[in-house]
Amino acid sequence: MGSSLFSRDFGIDLGTANTLVFVKGKGIVLREPSVVAINNQTNEITAVGNEAKSMIGKTPESLSIIRPMRDGVIADYDTTSSMMNYYIGKVNSKSWFNKPNVMVCVPSGITMVEERAVIDATKQAGAKNVYPISEPFAAAIGADLSVWDATGSMVVDIGGGTTEVAIISLGGIVTSKSIRTAGDEIDEQILYYVKKEKDLIIGESTAEKIKIELGAAKKTDEENNMEIRGRDTVFGLPKTETITSSEVVEAITDTIDDMIKAVVETLENAPPELAADIMDTGIVLTGGGAMLRYLDDVIKEKTNIPVYIAEQPLDCVALGTGKSLDYIDHFKNSPTIARRNILN
Repeated sequence: MGSSLFSRDFGIDLGTANTLVFVKGKGIVLREPSVVAINNQTNEITAVGNEAKSMIGKTPESLSIIRPMRDGVIADYDTTSSMMNYYIGKVNSKSWFNKPNVMVCVPSGITMVEERAVIDATKQAGAKNVYPISEPFAAAIGADLSVWDATGSMVVDIGGGTTEVAIISLGGIVTSKSIRTAGDEIDEQILYYVKKEKDLIIGESTAEKIKIELGAAKKTDEENNMEIRGRDTVFGLPKTETITSSEVVEAITDTIDDMIKAVVETLENAPPELAADIMDTGIVLTGGGAMLRYLDDVIKEKTNIPVYIAEQPLDCVALGTGKSLDYIDHFKNSPTIARRNILN
């Protein structure tokens, strides 16, 4: 619908942590970290994605590692544009004559200026028309929720930079909350805790590894631990320490509380009829944060509502942007859809 015979349309999940590209007719064709390595002398990009991420914490002075997206929005416009150019170039075969239409994801709490920056960067990277779609709306579509029906659906999308909570009905967001507290904040809390409690400075990659291996939303009888290596804060020499899963829970508890508060506040703002629907249909978790152990249980305990983890939590937003390409006319014509009505 709405696309030329000789162009292939894209959906892009431009995330703080990862960028995913969905090509119509093919599905998700690219999944790489939103990371760029830049040569400080020439300002040229030397690596993008996986290659750049592998350099984090190991670069000489001549190289800078940049994550151009922060808290779900563009923090560095030129680098974001170059990164998207690289990714679109990777998947957009030169044999396609026309520029693609692109459905691109934006956080629900984004400002008009921030949304404009995303649209401009996507156009600069080679898109013909750009359609911003609200992240939780895309996540709900990707998780196969019935967003077009009168039944209320609730989605909690926890990415790297933002946690997006939304209640959706009749093809639009009825009430939502977007907080800039998510996976990155959990990593930062772990970094801070290890420095404070163990006199050890660790890198981003180590903090992320601790989160994946030991992270949980509550303490349980099952106690695991792992060895971590870093630099002693007192003597500056390499040092090894052990961290336990209960220590990690303690480190990240404030962040988890903030996420749960956003869920509770969204439910409090829901119209009674939709609240009743959600009691039946439950809350669906998407994004990387959905994989944090026991988060579903903790949300269920706090809300008394069933909580489900989407089948492919990391892919929901990208799949949703891709599936939305089939409704491109709906996005063109309807100002009530879960996005602001700016196309050009």
